Amino acid sequence: MNSGTSLTTAPQSLPSSRMAPLGMLLGLLMATCFTFCLSHQNLEFALTNPEKSSTKETERKETKAEEELDAEVLEVFHPTHEWQALRPGQAVPAGSHVRLNLQTGEREAKLQYEDKLRNNLKGKRLDINTNTYTSQDLKSALAKFKEGAEMESSKEDKARQAEVKRLFRPIEELKKDFDELNVVIETDMQIMVRLINKFNSSSSSLEEKIAALFDLEYYVHQMDNAQDLLSFGGLQVVINGLNSTEPLVKEYAAFVLGAAFSSNPKVQVEAIEGGALQKLLVILATEQPLTAKKKVLFALCSLLRHFPYAQRQFLKLGGLQVLRTLVQEKGTEVLAVRVVTLLYDLVTEKMFAEEEAELTQEMSPEKLQQYRQVHLLPGLWEQGWCEITAHLLALPEHDAREKVLQTLGVLLTTCRDRYRQDPQLSRTLASLQAEYQALASLELQDGEDEGYFQELLGSVNSLLKELR
Repeated sequence: MNSGTSLTTAPQSLPSSRMAPLGMLLGLLMATCFTFCLSHQNLEFALTNPEKSSTKETERKETKAEEELDAEVLEVFHPTHEWQALRPGQAVPAGSHVRLNLQTGEREAKLQYEDKLRNNLKGKRLDINTNTYTSQDLKSALAKFKEGAEMESSKEDKARQAEVKRLFRPIEELKKDFDELNVVIETDMQIMVRLINKFNSSSSSLEEKIAALFDLEYYVHQMDNAQDLLSFGGLQVVINGLNSTEPLVKEYAAFVLGAAFSSNPKVQVEAIEGGALQKLLVILATEQPLTAKKKVLFALCSLLRHFPYAQRQFLKLGGLQVLRTLVQEKGTEVLAVRVVTLLYDLVTEKMFAEEEAELTQEMSPEKLQQYRQVHLLPGLWEQGWCEITAHLLALPEHDAREKVLQTLGVLLTTCRDRYRQDPQLSRTLASLQAEYQALASLELQDGEDEGYFQELLGSVNSLLKELR
């Protein structure tokens, strides 16, 4: 019991005479260990972050593994119905089932579905050539392939450049040649200024003036050029040309104006302010050659379309009376069709503008108000255009009849009563119905379900139905 008790009690203190040698021995041992560690310590770890050092060591291992892998031979793995371990670098055929064995840590592969693999290989040859290639061989082959492609591309570029040089000359050479020939390259603006000066010069002959206007018409087709014509007063010079005593000058001046007015609001406004509308109407109302009136009517149509202010001025100046006299003249059937087409365009333009304003509300209030001030339909009714248009239906050309039928349709609401009271219109429509029924039947026999004459027949039938 006494011995057991002595084991559980705290040890007694050693005498101080024995502690001194033991302390010295322990100190020497610690100094020796510290010196040994310093002599074998890696200097790299004394200056670097432990985490970064570990990363570098991992990269060195991976690089070494890749180098070893490059040196290895790439072999084709031949799967079976049993799981087999894959060695590093082995190529696995398509359709194989690959897994990672969590117990061994190795990748394993086998055939996935025998039937599916057989279907995939059906009709194909499976190349299981035992010849193998190293990674270095593949890299070398790829480098040669890229080099060949670059060489081929370089050859194509050189051939293309040679072809361009053969077909075209450098601009420097062209400028040099022009300088030697005293040829000056002009801009469109400079050309138009020169042509206007030629036309306006008192020393120019009639032929030179006509040639200048003819060339000028080509340039003012472009909207920017037509507006540039305003900047140096060229437009007003051409408008004043309508006062010439020479019919040819009037004709070609109107030709230039018609091209400049077309879909160009800025030029249209300047033309109205410059008195173009009055001058055009005067030419149409007086005795002039038919060719001159054709060009003048073309200019008038270009000025009025999509310009409600000009349309209102046209009505105030008695434009409908001028056109009525024009279409009733003998030998002006060609002009009559163009006039009817203009009236159709103006009526439908106003209708569509008002409908668009109600549906989309995108039109400016000012322009909408201008359209509402154009009282075209009442003017047509008052000036007898219901009867004039109906009588033009007797023209022999199908194209002319088509335009007249369209105009009769848009005027139907205004002219219905007068159409019903016109016996000649009823007879003409009945005659056209019989004629176009025969022509439409021929179209159907030829396999045309929506032919031209069927459309004309539909327009005639629609008018007859409305007038019953």
